[in-house]
Amino acid sequence: MNPLNVVYLHAHDAGRYVQPYGYGVSTPNLQKLAEEGMLFRQAFCANPTCSPSRACLLSGQSAHVNGMLGLAHRGFAMDRYEDTLGNFLKENGWHTALTGVQHITLEGSATLETTGYDEFLDRDRNAEGFYWPRHENDCDVITRSAEEFLERDHEKPFFLDVGYFPPHRAGQGEFPSTVQTPNPAYVKPPAHLPDTEETRQDFANYMASVETFDQFAGRVIDAIDRNGLAENTLVIATTDHGIAFPDMKCRLTDHGTGVMLILRGPEGFVGGKVTDSMVSHLDIFPTVCDLLDLPAPDRLEGKSLKALAENPDASLREYLFSEVNVHAAYEPMRAVRSQRWKYIRHYEPRPHVTLPNCDDGLAKTYLCEHGWADHGPKKEELYDLVLDPTEANNLAKDPDHAADLATMSAQLDEWMTATDDPLLKGPLDLTGCIVTPADAYSPAG
Repeated sequence: MNPLNVVYLHAHDAGRYVQPYGYGVSTPNLQKLAEEGMLFRQAFCANPTCSPSRACLLSGQSAHVNGMLGLAHRGFAMDRYEDTLGNFLKENGWHTALTGVQHITLEGSATLETTGYDEFLDRDRNAEGFYWPRHENDCDVITRSAEEFLERDHEKPFFLDVGYFPPHRAGQGEFPSTVQTPNPAYVKPPAHLPDTEETRQDFANYMASVETFDQFAGRVIDAIDRNGLAENTLVIATTDHGIAFPDMKCRLTDHGTGVMLILRGPEGFVGGKVTDSMVSHLDIFPTVCDLLDLPAPDRLEGKSLKALAENPDASLREYLFSEVNVHAAYEPMRAVRSQRWKYIRHYEPRPHVTLPNCDDGLAKTYLCEHGWADHGPKKEELYDLVLDPTEANNLAKDPDHAADLATMSAQLDEWMTATDDPLLKGPLDLTGCIVTPADAYSPAG
């Protein structure tokens, strides 16, 4: 067999609210991909904010290790772009290409060298040597670029990165004619949100936007298949983090860190397999190394998913870790998850919700009108994920669970020490970055 190709398809703010996870959201192409490949029902990002999540996946390292503490367009950056998956594959003989969203470096300063690609399919080089999208976030342009790339004769195996803006809130309402917003009267919002006219309409808009992603991603998958590449290509379909609703994106509950993850390709990622084993975006890099028979760099923090393709009932780990540092505002927190427990630690908790870190929308406005913003997080949170799957009942102060709290807290301390987390030394250095004041307190949506 020839060396494997890799196609990385990613949405913006989709969480797990798609058809293969049982939700009433029309994503037939993702459903088909899951039935042909392997679905990871307990997949999590390492950081539920945009640039850090992508940097973690592409570096195989936690955000405080790779340096991407916040958003690229606000001045944050990785310490070593040479450590990205694109650069690694490029160095090992793969042809690497990007079309669409990258979000790990400021778009106006993006170069082939920093991002790790041999070519940008939808960008033009300006006089300063930087690349700008010809039609920013245009799903059709992004998709046609990917289709044309997949139709080529390839002398080398390739890594194709295809990033879409939907279902990000800023793109909602910009749907192709083949997508219709569902009637909100027949829509159910996420379980932790109240079922109201406002939240139903908000979620209906999301549903149309994620269906948009599904339709365009489906064209890329079809191009892989019709060009005879399916048997020799690993397809990775995922998103950066949870959906942009209150207590989801930028939260360390499963509402924020839970992501869709579907792999289809050789080495067992076929046949509609499903696993409930906890997996992380950090596992993608070592999985690619394993399947492509490349030595995995020592710096990688994750584990290959190939063991789960061989035995979906296996377990990769007992604990899984995540973090937030900065989204719009500074809000440092760390979390550890087991199959039973979730422990979250806030380093600068405030008496109200840090509103800049929750995207504006109908659901946010409705909740703020009913006092939601006045209930800030406690310093510690502990949830029983079996008896309290929506993570609504904080047991951190419950004396009956003091031992569980101590166990999870110790696991978090051990991880932070092992990864030399800078929070252990005090507040993070945000010099040169654009950070909204955490006390900005506008409930406007």
